[in-house]
Amino acid sequence: MTSNDLVVVLPGITGSTLGVRGDDGSPASANLIWAPSAGAVWKLLTGGSSILQKVLPEGIGDEHPGDGVEPVALMPDVHVLPGIWTPIRGYDVLVGSLEAQGYSRDGAGRAPSLIAYAYDWRLSNRYNGQRLKSVVEPALERLRAQGGAYADAKVVFICHSMGGLVARWYIEKCGGAEVTRKLITLGTPWRGATDALEQLVNGVKKGIGPLSVDLTAFSRSMPSLFQLLPEYACIADGAGWAKTTEVSVPNVSTAMVADAMAFHTDLQAAETARAASRTTTHMVVGVRQPSQTTVTLRDGKAYTSQTFGSDNDYGDGTVSLTGAVGLGEALDTNLAVRVPDQHTNLQCNQVVLDQIQEILSARPVRRRDELTDTRVRATVPDLVTGGQPLKVTFDLESELGGDEPPRKAMAVTVRSATGRTKGKVLARMEPTVRRGHGVVSFADLPPGTHTVVVEGAEQGRTVRPVTSTTVVWPTSPR
Repeated sequence: MTSNDLVVVLPGITGSTLGVRGDDGSPASANLIWAPSAGAVWKLLTGGSSILQKVLPEGIGDEHPGDGVEPVALMPDVHVLPGIWTPIRGYDVLVGSLEAQGYSRDGAGRAPSLIAYAYDWRLSNRYNGQRLKSVVEPALERLRAQGGAYADAKVVFICHSMGGLVARWYIEKCGGAEVTRKLITLGTPWRGATDALEQLVNGVKKGIGPLSVDLTAFSRSMPSLFQLLPEYACIADGAGWAKTTEVSVPNVSTAMVADAMAFHTDLQAAETARAASRTTTHMVVGVRQPSQTTVTLRDGKAYTSQTFGSDNDYGDGTVSLTGAVGLGEALDTNLAVRVPDQHTNLQCNQVVLDQIQEILSARPVRRRDELTDTRVRATVPDLVTGGQPLKVTFDLESELGGDEPPRKAMAVTVRSATGRTKGKVLARMEPTVRRGHGVVSFADLPPGTHTVVVEGAEQGRTVRPVTSTTVVWPTSPR
């Protein structure tokens, strides 16, 4: 079962193919410089035309460099940029699961209900969050224009890894909160990851057989990688722990570190100020996998550890649990769904896919045995003698406040009292209620013990019923 909302899938870092337009006018999709293939990695290693030639200029900030690089599509299969981030299984399984539920990218003549949002993952998450606005909101308007059940459509974001940072920036800082129904994050480093700190400090030089590639300059030019730095105090500093802005971090731009921490601070402040950020967010986190959590800086190098002192929080193998739990929540928060799997596979894990389906199909309905807004005050005689009518009076009072009495259709039912069963209905009346007051009189009731129930009629089930007991005394007791 699908919802009538627009579902948007955001991949993590390296999770979008990138290309450049050809000199002959061919599209970027025909000239890929980052793609899920052995050939892409081979170009990295041999110096062929590749993403490595697109080092970003110093001071790029939240801008696009104008270097012709365009995002093309989500990575369908396993992809890895050696040393930059964890090898990631692609997004075909996730997208296929959503399509099987009825969401459609092509729309089949109708407005699409599913967007696979590719983005240039080198760039600032602020930039990509603002760009997300220009993609999502026109698509949502087209979906709403279909009318009917789609008229009130909103957006549900499903974000793997860094994609969650992009969506959060759009929601909290670019006006996206107004159109967002739910945010589902899968292994998103809400508070960053120490892997990013290690890579930036130590540099990224990887080899495959006799060939090697140095990605250090490329990685240190990426605002997005800096925005993956841990914002929590994770650097060993004497007897305690320090943040990246509280100590000297070697080999990296101090300005880019400070800007990245400001990114996290701004996001967290906006989420704290908006209460709905908690009620609309679903964090899926990987657990019980060995994960780097803290760092020691020594002699210009970063050395990572899986523990905070003697505590091991584990995580998904890339993002520790400390980094994966956001919104200022403790590690045992009930806002997080815990899945024992690796970062690389969370978006393909069947348990996670089932969770996503349930979140998408759930409706904001509260089902209760009693959902009431009206109280009853009833007066029922304890005893009447045979031949006398049983007079029942009642008044209605709103549980929601206000001066005006509720307008409800009411019923008064008299049953024979027979222990645990409801007993036979002896009489039932639906009196006229005027200004919250009702009166009913029952004549010719048989002698015996009876229950009297004052309740809402069929169309007034929001009334909290009142039950009393009365005795009809026979005229001539035997």
